[in-house]
Amino acid sequence: MKIGFIGLGVMGSPMAEHLLKRFKELYIFSRTKGKAERLIEQGAIFCENIADLAKRCDVIITIVGLPTDVQDVYLGKNGLINNCNTGTILIDMTTSSPSLAMEIYQKAQIREIHTLDAPVSGGDVGAKSAKLSIMVGGDADIFEKCKPIFETLGTIVVYHGQPGSGQHTKLVNQIVIAGNMIGMVEALVYAKNANLDLERVLQSISKGAAASWQVDNNAPKIIKKDYNPGFFIKHFVKDMQLAQNEARNLALDLPGLDLVESLYASLLENGYGNLGTQALIKYFEDNEI
Repeated sequence: MKIGFIGLGVMGSPMAEHLLKRFKELYIFSRTKGKAERLIEQGAIFCENIADLAKRCDVIITIVGLPTDVQDVYLGKNGLINNCNTGTILIDMTTSSPSLAMEIYQKAQIREIHTLDAPVSGGDVGAKSAKLSIMVGGDADIFEKCKPIFETLGTIVVYHGQPGSGQHTKLVNQIVIAGNMIGMVEALVYAKNANLDLERVLQSISKGAAASWQVDNNAPKIIKKDYNPGFFIKHFVKDMQLAQNEARNLALDLPGLDLVESLYASLLENGYGNLGTQALIKYFEDNEI
C-alpha cells in the first residue's frame, strides 16, 4: 500500500513521521518544501505537486489549514479528485465543513474514488505521541480498510457514520474546548488576582472535578508564558466559525460559543493569530483584568 501525505504543519509532520516508520514508504507534498526536509532525510519521497502524488498513491491523507485549502487540494483542476487513480482512498484529517466533506464524497464517487472525513483531536502533543482521537465519517467498509492507518496515529478511533459525520463530531469537540478554555483561563486570572501560587493551584484542581486536558496541557504553558502553538488561534477561530454556521443550519443558539468566539476574534484582530490557543490569557492581560 503506497501512502501519500499532504500538509506538513504542526500536526501533519509528526503524523507523517509515524506513518513512515510503520509503512516504510511514504510520498509527501507541502507547499513549503523546507517543512519536508526532516522527512526526506528519513526516506520519505517528496512530490513536486499534488497531481504527481495523486498518481503514485493508493491512500492519500490530507491535513491542511482551512476549508478553502481543502477545496483546492481536492476539487481544484490539479487537485486529488481530478488526478487520482480509480479506487484510491482519500482521507481528509483537516477540521473542515461537514457539507464540504459530503460534496467531496459525492464528486469522488463519480470517479470511483473513496473518501473519508477523519478530523483529529489531541493537538501537537497527541500528534507527536500518536495518541490522537480520530473521528471518522464515510463508508463503513472503507473505514475498516483504513484502520491500520488510523491506529498508527491515534489511540481512540471511532466511526460515526455517513460522510460529514466525522466533521460534525469534531465541531462538537471544538465547542467543548471553547467552554473548557474560557473556564480554565478565567480561573487562572482569578487565582493570580487572589495572590495564589498558580502551580500549587494546578496541583489542587488537576485531579478533581475540574480536571481537563486544558488544565493539564495549556494551563502550565500559560504559567510559563509559553504561547507557542500546539493549535493556532487562527485555526481555532475558523473552527468556531464552522460550528456557528452548522448551529445556524440546525436552528441552534449557542451563547457560550458566541462569547468565546468573540474573545478569540479580538485576539486575531490584534495580531495574535499565530499563537497557540492558550494565548487567550492575553485578552485579560491586554485589558488589565
